[in-house]
Amino acid sequence: MQPKAHEQRSHIRDDASLLRDIQRGDETALEELYDRHSTAVYSLVLRILADRGAAADVLSDVFWRIWKRPESHDPSRASVIAWMMTIARRRAIDEWRMSGRRERHERSPEASVGTLQGERPSPEGATLAAEARQHVRDALSALAPEQRTPIELAFFEGLTHVEIAAQLQQPLGTIKTRIRAGMQRMREQMVPYFDQSGA
Repeated sequence: MQPKAHEQRSHIRDDASLLRDIQRGDETALEELYDRHSTAVYSLVLRILADRGAAADVLSDVFWRIWKRPESHDPSRASVIAWMMTIARRRAIDEWRMSGRRERHERSPEASVGTLQGERPSPEGATLAAEARQHVRDALSALAPEQRTPIELAFFEGLTHVEIAAQLQQPLGTIKTRIRAGMQRMREQMVPYFDQSGA
């Protein structure tokens, strides 16, 4: 029997609660935060980069950063979603400047998202971002196909778990389990990189 609507609502965690649970290593909290906000984050990044592939990479970077450093959010300065959008905007502008997209656009990325006072990513920061993306790709490619495919659909195509289950014609619970297991495996593979980089 399915829970009634009011019972379902009572179990919905707000963003702050999700972030606290992520700090405790709760992968389902990260999944829920992703389902809730990935479309908005991806849309912002895509407006800056005008490149779906690059935007998907940055989206992945954003949620890996949240998973690795949830404690960097300061609730006295910004809401969780505003903090996430700031991370996404900075990462996207790093990518835009690093890849030389300035020559392919008539206006700067600042014009797309407003003036960004004091945001000057360093060459070192851009290099670290590129290295992080490569480590994510390497960790992803090492996964078994049944784990890799739903993660790719989630992070690169922006699909929700429900949409992935429908597309792959698999039970929703199976999809969630495989994504969770795959993300845990990727996290384990990336521990040496994070330890080395101090991220």
